[in-house]
Amino acid sequence: MTMQWLLLLLCPIMMIFMMRGMHSGSHNEKDDEQLKQDLENLKEQNDILSSELSYLKSRLK
Repeated sequence: MTMQWLLLLLCPIMMIFMMRGMHSGSHNEKDDEQLKQDLENLKEQNDILSSELSYLKSRLK
């Protein structure tokens, strides 16, 4: 009997924690802009590294 009550109470408690986790995972427009800026920076770094790699490969030939 005690186990049934425990299971009955466990379900709503788990739902409260799951809903809280869903809401805390959201982000705002400022975060989106920062992610876009970070992505642009990474693309620029990738282009630079690709150019350097091409240059080094051409020097080895």
